[in-house]
Amino acid sequence: MTAGLRRRLLASFARRPSAGSWALVSPALLWLLLFFAVPLALLLGYSLMHRGTYGGVSPGFTLEHYRRFVDPLYLAVAGRTLGIALATTALCLLLGYPVAYGIARAGRWRNALLFLVILPFWTSFLVRTYAMIILLRESGVFNAVLQGLGVISAPLDLLYTPGAVLAGLVYGFLPFMILPIYASLERLDLSLLDAAEALGARPAARFRRVTLPLSLPGVAAGSLLVFIPALGSFLTPDLLGGAKTMMLGNLVQNQFGPARNWPFGAAISFALMGVVFVALLAWLRVRDREAAA
Repeated sequence: MTAGLRRRLLASFARRPSAGSWALVSPALLWLLLFFAVPLALLLGYSLMHRGTYGGVSPGFTLEHYRRFVDPLYLAVAGRTLGIALATTALCLLLGYPVAYGIARAGRWRNALLFLVILPFWTSFLVRTYAMIILLRESGVFNAVLQGLGVISAPLDLLYTPGAVLAGLVYGFLPFMILPIYASLERLDLSLLDAAEALGARPAARFRRVTLPLSLPGVAAGSLLVFIPALGSFLTPDLLGGAKTMMLGNLVQNQFGPARNWPFGAAISFALMGVVFVALLAWLRVRDREAAA
């Protein structure tokens, strides 16, 4: 970077925003203030107040709800939620990376394959979850196929299990892993692979030393896009796991619904946001490390 360009960049950063600039960003700032900052502030206030006699909240300051969350019963739910979210992210990565790699190398079939990846978004997530119920129930497609092939003699209990929840989450969030990885692989300079081949690198070495490191930003972004919604999911565990697979999202839903314990539900929500914040910090560190390299 030349000295003149550096001076112009520093001058542009030091320049105070004009009235026109504020006019352009004010709608977005107002939106974030009304629909993000204010609800979060209310939620934080609820988490520090007492539960009302008949539900809701009553005035007063307390940390009781955060202390209650440390109870082994709720920590077990948090551990189960974290484990399922991590397993969902890992399975989506194992399944999604080869798919993204194949699409990036598909040539004239690339757009058609991308369309197939995006196609599930045309259907409601609720409808797709109910479709998983049809596949996994005792009289469903999987059991019928396995019995028809003679693999099993009696239907398997696939529904209302942690495995069913994991399958539903992977099915629902797999495109969020494929698309960021595809974006990284599609921008890959093929001349780097040609240079590695000319230097005697075998296909496995070319993938390990060139393709994989350059696609890590897409892997990190996809992992974050899968991990965060899987961590807060409540619809899939409720429909596919039943009462056997309670996750933090279901716990929050129950506290704001049947239990009518809004302060405890708000405290769980903030604890969940803390886990998400740590995941975001980890992703930013990976991104900055890749940028520095």
